[in-house]
Amino acid sequence: MNDPLGGPRQDPAGLYAAAQELLDDPELKGLPMLMGFTGFADAGHAVEQITTELLRSGSPRTLAEFDVDQLVDYRARRPRITFVEDHLEDYAPPRLALHVLDDGLGQPYLLLAGPEPDFQWERFARAVVGLVEELDVRLVVWTHSIPMPVPHTRPLGVTVHGNRPELIEGISRWKPVVSVPAAIGHLLELRLVEAGRGVAGFVVHTPHYLAEAEYPATAVAGLEHLGAAASLMLPTDRLREANREIERQIAEQVASSDEVRELVEGLEARFDERSEDVPRRSLLAAMSGELPDAEVLGAAVEAYLATQDGGREEPGFRDETHDDAADDGGTAEGAAPAD
Repeated sequence: MNDPLGGPRQDPAGLYAAAQELLDDPELKGLPMLMGFTGFADAGHAVEQITTELLRSGSPRTLAEFDVDQLVDYRARRPRITFVEDHLEDYAPPRLALHVLDDGLGQPYLLLAGPEPDFQWERFARAVVGLVEELDVRLVVWTHSIPMPVPHTRPLGVTVHGNRPELIEGISRWKPVVSVPAAIGHLLELRLVEAGRGVAGFVVHTPHYLAEAEYPATAVAGLEHLGAAASLMLPTDRLREANREIERQIAEQVASSDEVRELVEGLEARFDERSEDVPRRSLLAAMSGELPDAEVLGAAVEAYLATQDGGREEPGFRDETHDDAADDGGTAEGAAPAD
């Protein structure tokens, strides 16, 4: 393979091993693809929680597995291993792979997840674009999270970007022009847009004082927006339940410290002032901006209940919209479902 300038380039397909029978399956063509990479911009451990939850509940089948020895700097992010009394076991190497999973209604979708590559970004991007084209992926949506000066007592905001206006309009009004450190997701978005594929990225705003902790609310917000954009029913119940306990612990700490309470109250006042009179969109809104009628909602509920009656172990999806409002006067009400 040659570079446009005339130099040789390594074949991107050499970065992964593929399950060709799955890649050739016509039923896996035209699916939406979700992406999540750990190691950068993962405030509240949102991406880690999201990908863990999806892989735990979605009956994953691996379409392609990347050779992490070519992509990851082990000395920068050392894998874990367990020392048990007098021997070693449970070595946990990093894994970066493209999977096919099923959502809560049994609809298949793709998930590209794992550690952000340290090396060979452009080659990795060419490999991903090649897989997207081979599978004729109709929409790619991805998420990460950043620390922001927002209170945990208000809905988490989301900034969205990409080339699908119907998924972007009305979600975030915070539209700065700023130079930021790039992530592999950013490069993939650029290359996918160049390839003519639909892309939307969601950045969850996590309270800065919770950025280093595992904060389930951040993962829930990410899952809601990914699911709404890709028209998927993604699991959030277990994370919601875990967040209730986290919120209780936070409330106790806030109540026991005047300094922390003043900080949170100041963030609340600033948030409320900048969120006044901001138009909001519901996660249930269709692309026209109208809510689906009772017949559409009823059909979705019946289909979901049928999967539960069938004995599926996947956690259910509860009909709870996440009424988001972004910092700096932005809104993050959720994207309309994709086509």
